[in-house]
Amino acid sequence: MEPEIKSTGFVTSDGVRLHVLEACPRGAAATPAARSPVIAFVPGWSMPAAIWREQLIGLGTAHCVAALDPRGQGESDVAPGGYTIERRAEDLREFTARYSRVVLVAWSLGALEALEYVNRYGYAALDALVLVDSTVGEDPAPPSGTGFVDALRTNRRAAIENFVSGIFRSPRPAPEIAALTDAALRMPLEASLSLFPRALSREHWRSIVRVFPKPLLYVVSAQFAGQAQSLQQHRPATRVAIFADAGHALFVDEAARFNALLAQFVTEATGPALTPQRE
Repeated sequence: MEPEIKSTGFVTSDGVRLHVLEACPRGAAATPAARSPVIAFVPGWSMPAAIWREQLIGLGTAHCVAALDPRGQGESDVAPGGYTIERRAEDLREFTARYSRVVLVAWSLGALEALEYVNRYGYAALDALVLVDSTVGEDPAPPSGTGFVDALRTNRRAAIENFVSGIFRSPRPAPEIAALTDAALRMPLEASLSLFPRALSREHWRSIVRVFPKPLLYVVSAQFAGQAQSLQQHRPATRVAIFADAGHALFVDEAARFNALLAQFVTEATGPALTPQRE
């Protein structure tokens, strides 16, 4: 039986209401006192929590799961400020503090925000960390992205439509693409551009991820396969999975494989020590 996905939320320390989607096995609560951790999902740049729907449904039958709409995204408030990686890291701290145990799963820009959360607030509240298709500062460096910023300033809707269509390898229904495009346009342009942490070096992310002492899963498409190899060389305990035939939103393109991988990782990460491996 599919879990019921419920809308909830909280107000941040700077007064912004953030929306959260939650699901649990029937009869369970989203704030368990001990046993298994909540799997907490963070979407990428401009995307809503609802993009994790297949994870909320697929994993919510056996785990309590939660997905955050970051400020300005999804159904959260379009706040007048706070569109910096520092504030968004604090938002993640306040999001994860809602649960007694957490495995944090963060995609794309959300993964950098998760690393900044670890950098600023430590890792005591996390059982494990999952970084999905994002740079982590390893070599080779990704493209600069300046062309995308120029496109946003020239014709924002067209650029967003191309971006949304391009994150999937498998064809998606037109209404889904339209809904994600409209969601991405909720945030003011300059606020959306300020989210890119250009002032922080690639070495900044590398230094955080390499010393993270708890179980870490790095799931990537082909574009970050080289970084995954480098990270595993420098941090041998890292578990790596490469979705070579998926797009940037690999958890949508290959939802069943991603869900099975994540469920296994959560079980292992919250039990005996992980054995490093590559998939």
